[in-house]
Amino acid sequence: MRRPAVPPARPRTTPEQVHHRTEAIDLSAGFPPVRHETSQIDLSGGLPGGLPIPPRRPRQGRRLGIDVGTVRVGVAVSDPTGTLASPLETVQRRRDESDLDHIAALVVEHEVTEVIVGEPRHLSGASGASAREARAYSRALAGRIGNVPVHLVDERLSTVTAASSLRANGLDSRQQRSVIDQAAAVVILQAYLDAQRERP
Repeated sequence: MRRPAVPPARPRTTPEQVHHRTEAIDLSAGFPPVRHETSQIDLSGGLPGGLPIPPRRPRQGRRLGIDVGTVRVGVAVSDPTGTLASPLETVQRRRDESDLDHIAALVVEHEVTEVIVGEPRHLSGASGASAREARAYSRALAGRIGNVPVHLVDERLSTVTAASSLRANGLDSRQQRSVIDQAAAVVILQAYLDAQRERP
């Protein structure tokens, strides 16, 4: 029985060798210095290629608004989207600063992402004793709430605005006493929320 013939082997071809040129680098003195340079880019007309700059997205999460008084502290809180401020409670100031501890607990309870403290200024914009008190209060609170930021905002006429709103809802001056601090905190917080949404 004859075996089938084996086809002849094809000649092996070797691919053409490619030589990559290399250069010797002297590293005896160490690596060459790395230069980090930045330059300013004007994006006022949009991103390169005509792409528009995306609008700034406001931070999500509840915010706490605070109206600092010598006797009471009004507290307001926003919804989780940071759109609408609502009254929360009125906290009595304490010599042992337990009011600060209570507000710090509210920050944790409501999962607050920012605290907004009103800084009462004169109509001229100058700071007085009330503004200094608000700054001191905000610093003391910031020391109790870790990495949750505390912002001071101008709150000129917030109490006047709150009182006008309460009168419009049928509350006289005596009825306003228990809620005026909360209402002022709402005015402070709502103004901040509105300004954040209007920012580009």
